[in-house]
Amino acid sequence: MDRQAWLAVILCIVGLVVWEVYVVRNQAPVPARTAASPSPGVSIAKGPAPSPTESAPASTAALLPTSTPAVSPNETTPTPAPFAEKRATLSNRDLKLLMTNRGGGIAAAVLSRHKAENGTPVKLNEHNQVPIGAIVEQPAAPVLNEFSITAAQQSVEFERALGKGITVRKKFTLPNVPNEKDSYVAQMEVSFQNTGTTSYSNPGYFIALGSGAPIHGSDWPNYTRLTWCIDGKTKTTDVNWFSAQTYPFVGIEKRTAQQYFEAPAGNAEWGAVSNQFFCTLVTPLNAPIDKVWATRFEASKGQNGAQPHYGIEGAIGMPGFELKPGQISMVRYQLYIGPKLYHRLAQLSHDEAEIMDFGLWKLVSEALLNMMNLIHRFVGNYAIAILILTAIVKAVLWPLQTKANKSMRRMGALSPKMQELREKYKDDPTKMNQEVMKLYKDYGINPVSGCLPMVIQIPIFFGLFTMLRQAVELRNASFLWVKDLSQPDTIAHIPGLGWPINILPLLMAATSFWMTSITPKSGDATQQRVMMFMPLIFVVFCYNFAAALALYYTTQNLFTILQLYQNRNQPLPKLEKVNQPAKRKGKVR
Repeated sequence: MDRQAWLAVILCIVGLVVWEVYVVRNQAPVPARTAASPSPGVSIAKGPAPSPTESAPASTAALLPTSTPAVSPNETTPTPAPFAEKRATLSNRDLKLLMTNRGGGIAAAVLSRHKAENGTPVKLNEHNQVPIGAIVEQPAAPVLNEFSITAAQQSVEFERALGKGITVRKKFTLPNVPNEKDSYVAQMEVSFQNTGTTSYSNPGYFIALGSGAPIHGSDWPNYTRLTWCIDGKTKTTDVNWFSAQTYPFVGIEKRTAQQYFEAPAGNAEWGAVSNQFFCTLVTPLNAPIDKVWATRFEASKGQNGAQPHYGIEGAIGMPGFELKPGQISMVRYQLYIGPKLYHRLAQLSHDEAEIMDFGLWKLVSEALLNMMNLIHRFVGNYAIAILILTAIVKAVLWPLQTKANKSMRRMGALSPKMQELREKYKDDPTKMNQEVMKLYKDYGINPVSGCLPMVIQIPIFFGLFTMLRQAVELRNASFLWVKDLSQPDTIAHIPGLGWPINILPLLMAATSFWMTSITPKSGDATQQRVMMFMPLIFVVFCYNFAAALALYYTTQNLFTILQLYQNRNQPLPKLEKVNQPAKRKGKVR
């Protein structure tokens, strides 16, 4: 290798080490999930209360009283008189909603089919935030008033008199459709009724989305975010937005830390809060969203100087309205509270699947995700599904890779002639390049054909990279020593340093260098450098990423090595000039 190549290798290794130090210092473990403790100033009376982990019969709603005064987050905010909190449980086989009359909404949602790291069911909005579906005037200082609560077989209804003949009612329903899979959709109806003698003017209000917080200690913070959708395109802000912003490298602050985020929504279709794998998504069915709001909160403490993990709490702003005596204004909402399952979200009719935010690689990510899930239906194991998916992709690219290998072997055979040209025209780079290209043309060689398979694999790699970051299907899917394919396969940490030892990325790097060492060397030095650096680049991408990606790439490398050995057993190519068209002879006078 020349000096530039060695410099690039060293920079790649230094970058990997710096990244590992950053991850170790800033990764805070998520504490074990327990039942939510009351907010400051809230006292819970003795008596039965719904456990987030207990099972409930399908489509039931049972009232369970406790004693909870309303909580005021700000001294200037009016504080309602203390009242006895009542709760109801509304559930089907996939989703259990813990309802509360404190604000008239969903205190928390329990996903019985999805387990947290400690083995208990995943619980959304568990950090004692504002209930999902609560109506608030100022989300920065929410007042959660008492609602009356009535439970029926498949619904829970709330009611509150606002005075002057104005009554607000809410009705939550959780359908229990027989044989329906992934039942995470609920319905909410909010109505204002004017039984008074004067008109009622509402300037607008907010519907709380609840909160999203990291599930794992290694979850990417930019996926803990508020998302809203306008004309099929999403906009987001994540927990990193609230931190002070500085100019890169120089460190000069360009914006102070922010406590709240608020933006016009431009008639958005829906709003949502999410973490890397789960979301709470609210879609008004007969009214637009005119603004969105969010704030950040500390979900878990950092240890040994590490940054804490942050959650995000959100709300959508609904437009104001006029209500004459005797009129009723009703808005219906669709609630999706559950895992970010692309196939389930795609069945909804308001572009809810866009919350996946696959971005530039959307088509590739969707195709690979659908194919992986299709294979899983037959084999029942996601690791095996990834291995089969890798084999299918490799089979499609096999003829192209074989052709590229032949082209690189022919270019390698041309190396002596190319070296002669470089020595001959070493003082004239322009002339040298012209002669090299002429040499390629004389022998019918395309110098970029050897890179074509790599170029094609780049969209596949980034499509997988984007898709696997949110593939909730891979959570808790095991394979050999890998306990969770959606997380790094860490087996230990280096004593004293705390760096994780992840086996699959190291195997991927080893097979990549093995593959590079037996790949036919072309005469193009730039192409050789690219082939040499690619393993290092992929290790940087994959080391702290989902083990599923390293599994895919390691398997692909093994298939490629097998193909290279097969191609090496073929006869060496013969260098022959391509037939040149005969020059036309001039007319003899």
